[in-house]
Amino acid sequence: MRLLLVEDDLLLGRGIVDAFHRQGDSIDWLQNGRLGLEALRTTAFDLAVLDLGLPELDGLEVLRQARRYGVDTPILILTARDQVDDRVRGLDAGADDYLIKPFDLNELNARIRALVRRRAGVSAPRLEMHGVCIDPASREITFQGQPVTLSRREYALLSEFFHNPGRILTREQLVERLYSWDERVESNAIEVHVHHLRKKFGSNLIKTVRGVGYRVEKSA
Repeated sequence: MRLLLVEDDLLLGRGIVDAFHRQGDSIDWLQNGRLGLEALRTTAFDLAVLDLGLPELDGLEVLRQARRYGVDTPILILTARDQVDDRVRGLDAGADDYLIKPFDLNELNARIRALVRRRAGVSAPRLEMHGVCIDPASREITFQGQPVTLSRREYALLSEFFHNPGRILTREQLVERLYSWDERVESNAIEVHVHHLRKKFGSNLIKTVRGVGYRVEKSA
C-alpha cells in the first residue's frame, strides 16, 4: 500500500511515517499544501492523509482543487479543528473520512484499511484466494490453513495482487506502489519478490504475462 501524508507537524509526521514503514507500507511525506496538491495530481496513491492547517495552501483548498482536477484518491482529513462545521465542510469538499487530533495510530490504521477496502470494492476484512488468506489488520498470512512468514516487501506485493484480482500489473506500476520517492529500487527487485512468493505459495499463484507484467487470477 502506498500512502501520501501531507502534514507540517514534524513530530507527528515522523511518528506516522515510522509506524507505517515498520508495518511494510510505502509512505511519502510532504509538509506544505502546494506540494501535496501536486503530488495528488501526478502520483497514484492508495490513500492520502491530509492536515487542514498547512502552509502555502490550506488543506481544505488542497482537497477542493484535487477533486476539481479529477483526483479520486481516497482522502482522510487529519486535523485539530474539532467543530462540526469544520468536519461538514471537509466532507462536502470531497473528503472520505475525518479524524480529530490527538488520535490513536491504531484507529488511523483501521480507518485507512477500511477506505482502501471500500475503494477496491471489498467488504470483507480478510482477502482470500487460491488457498491464501491475508488479514490486513494483523498482517497474518496463511496458505491452506498454515501460517506463512513474508518480508514486508513480499507482503506488500501479495496484497497489491489481491486487491487487484485478474488485473495485469506492470513492473513499473508495482515499483510505484511498493516504493516511496526516497527509496532505492534494484532493477530486478520485483522479479526477486515474485520469485520468493512463488516458492512460498506455488508457481501457479502469480502468472507472468509475457512482455507486460504479472497478475493473480480471480478465484472461481
